[in-house]
Amino acid sequence: MPPAPRSPLLLAGLLAGAGVAHLAVPKPFDATIPRVLPGSPRSWTYASGAVELALAAGVALPRTRRTAALATAAFFVGVFPANVQMAVDWRRRPAPLRAAAIGRLPLQVPLVLWARNVAGNARS
Repeated sequence: MPPAPRSPLLLAGLLAGAGVAHLAVPKPFDATIPRVLPGSPRSWTYASGAVELALAAGVALPRTRRTAALATAAFFVGVFPANVQMAVDWRRRPAPLRAAAIGRLPLQVPLVLWARNVAGNARS
């Protein structure tokens, strides 16, 4: 089956939406930053938002798509510890929130595979 032509733009949209959310409403994201990281959680939240916006731009543009999609796959792997931190911290939250935090963990796999697929289908 040929790749969906909108797939890179959907991935870029997901990244852009996440980036804007990190910058516009940072407080909920601050709590997911692993405590072992140096510096303030807010700095990491803003940095990840800026990276997501840069990756979105790179994935959206055909000329930079391959490199940006590979970087996106690596980014999705890199932020996995934040999702683990969220799942650990939300153990005592109401069931729907706890389920959402735990449900995010396996979702990283299809996100990584999606980004790799976009990279693989991009022109070198």
